[in-house]
Amino acid sequence: MKKRPNPFAKQLKKDISISLGIDVIEYFETMAQEKGISSQELINLYLQDCVVSKRKLSLN
Repeated sequence: MKKRPNPFAKQLKKDISISLGIDVIEYFETMAQEKGISSQELINLYLQDCVVSKRKLSLN
């Protein structure tokens, strides 16, 4: 049987480049080390939680 590429793979994740503050990077790197996952994965999980819970940032 011939393998076919997943047609939904591109919808699952997309590579982007963003600039983050050093303190933000260090915070997530420390937390990621404690959890045994990559900081990129931890940031993605945190942002996904924001999406699911419809969390909004207060800019007041």
